[in-house]
Amino acid sequence: MTQLKPGVSAPTFTLLDQAGAEQSIPSGQKTILFFYPAAFTPGCTSEVCDFRDRTDRLAAAGYQLFGISPDPVEKLAEFAAEYHLPYPLLSDQDHAVADRYGAWGVKKNYGKEYVGLIRSTVVVGEDGLVQNAWYNVKATGHAERVTTELLD
Repeated sequence: MTQLKPGVSAPTFTLLDQAGAEQSIPSGQKTILFFYPAAFTPGCTSEVCDFRDRTDRLAAAGYQLFGISPDPVEKLAEFAAEYHLPYPLLSDQDHAVADRYGAWGVKKNYGKEYVGLIRSTVVVGEDGLVQNAWYNVKATGHAERVTTELLD
């Protein structure tokens, strides 16, 4: 797993969103990609709702928000509907995009190592370059930190 650094080109991709529509990083727009392990888990629910509550402020500053997880489209549709998420959730079931963004790798939980999705956020500028990248973040408070660092 190679974590992305500011100034490198963001890998391009096309994934299906919760409605089954293809989504890619919008050209010429600031984009926030946050990678989370699994829909309906406590930490991930907290994180997606924290980003939901900041969507208007981020959009007003020109940012498009995408949540990315290895969940199937159907589960993402239920998750988005239940929590009234106003931004696309993208299905990366084979974790190819997470891998290219450095968000897939070895994790530790209660002393055991395993391979999985590493909670991460990558901000892509209008020029297609990585502006910021945070890896192995905590679910709680992360959306606030991202918003503060980008807008304040």
